[in-house]
Amino acid sequence: MTTTDPADHAHTARAHSFNAAAAQYAANRPSYPPALFDAVEDVSGRALTGARVVDVGAGTGISTSLLHTRGADVLAVEPGEGMAAEFRRGNPGIPLVRGNGNALPLADATADFLTYAQSWHWTEPAHSVPEALRVLRPGGALALWWNTDALDIEWIAEASARVSRFFGLDLAAEQGKSGDRAHLADPSGRLDFTHREIRWSRQVPLDTHLANLASHSFFLVTDEPRRAAFLADERTHLLKVFPDGLVEETYDVLLLVARKQ
Repeated sequence: MTTTDPADHAHTARAHSFNAAAAQYAANRPSYPPALFDAVEDVSGRALTGARVVDVGAGTGISTSLLHTRGADVLAVEPGEGMAAEFRRGNPGIPLVRGNGNALPLADATADFLTYAQSWHWTEPAHSVPEALRVLRPGGALALWWNTDALDIEWIAEASARVSRFFGLDLAAEQGKSGDRAHLADPSGRLDFTHREIRWSRQVPLDTHLANLASHSFFLVTDEPRRAAFLADERTHLLKVFPDGLVEETYDVLLLVARKQ
């Protein structure tokens, strides 16, 4: 008899949780700074403008739209029905196909860049690494990035600690740093990653900050009364730091880029 690993079940539930919250995700999640795309070009040694870019795990299109604006010929790949529907509402002129990084619905050697914004960790590197190498053209680049909390800022570290206690996790350790993230991204060592960190910030209303927090998968799979109670407490904490109700969110974008030889 085959048994289901509870950890695998929880991971799958978290991965699917975004589909019911796609509009919330699109409205409240942070974007990415222009310096990120400058770094992608610098490390890869080629421009995004005119390049064939496949943005995998595109979600609601936050990164895809920025790549399009940058001048890339971009195709989005997204597995989730709800996220794909929200993508199409917000980006009617950008093509999207349903699929995921473990089995890309693309021909061999057709992409100059494969990009994964906040999405590589939903793949299985044993499958997604060879798929990336299959789809990239020689000299093409795989670029992975994540907005991570700037934990050297006191209020952010304190807020992260509260979330960690709530879920019984060490989210600061899970967030990792570039070297650790490179190993997790490809335990096989087939990809030689160069890493960069780009700091940026945005100022948003407290309601937006809390809705952004609540759009993360750990919260989406938490029962509503418990989630609401935590967010109410978090509002009280943050109003002491930001009495005007405007929150200064600061992020370190962790970027990993590997070129196909």
